[in-house]
Amino acid sequence: MPLRSLSLQLYSVRNALDEDIAGTIQRVAQIGFTQVEASYKILSRGPELLDAIRATDLIAPTMTSPLLDREGIDRVDLDHVFATANELGASAVIETFLPEPLWTSADDVSRIADELNAAAEKAAGYGLRVGYHNHWWELEREFEGMTAMDLLASKLSPEVVFEIDAYWVAVGGTDPIEFVTRHAERVHFLHLKDGPVNRTNTEQRPAGQGRMPVLEVIEAAPDLEAGVIEFDDYDGDVFEAIAQSFAYLAPRVSA
Repeated sequence: MPLRSLSLQLYSVRNALDEDIAGTIQRVAQIGFTQVEASYKILSRGPELLDAIRATDLIAPTMTSPLLDREGIDRVDLDHVFATANELGASAVIETFLPEPLWTSADDVSRIADELNAAAEKAAGYGLRVGYHNHWWELEREFEGMTAMDLLASKLSPEVVFEIDAYWVAVGGTDPIEFVTRHAERVHFLHLKDGPVNRTNTEQRPAGQGRMPVLEVIEAAPDLEAGVIEFDDYDGDVFEAIAQSFAYLAPRVSA
């Protein structure tokens, strides 16, 4: 099945954004992207990122944001998060980082599921969906005879979608094709990266240049709305790496 659309996770160019938001977004558009995945963190600083996205005619079907409260961090203002997503034009808000210390027991997983379900109920009032994005630790840890990620899926309402980072699934010791196939109805977004399948972010590589079965993972997700190119880090020119990933994946996007 071809990709329906292809985004860039702007976290990949976070250092460039710190220097020049408008210029960075212009470079992303010049590569050929028509959409991006933006973060609430940057959008909430001021209008510059949203203005740059609009000026380049990009769209942003997904926005990343904290959705759950974390110890030592102020309570998340979900109304402001969802209002920002509406202004951006996103259809889904993705919780992208619940750190490893929060996943210590089945009770932790139940609490996370309850909070995601509550966030999804509130998001529906804004015409939005809520999603969850994994790292490796949700696949490494096991409770009640299953991975923490599988246990989470079993406790989530059907309205909560997944943005699966297939690379981190593999790093966590689970076959990413099998995992995506098993949760296909919930997998609406995929983070696509490649490399040697380890935790050394600087060793990540453009799509098609590492050990990941990127195209097979895409095929395993029939309800996929967007593939999202991402680099957590890179040991060279990240814009060149992004362009190589785009050149590999863009021909797979359906007309």
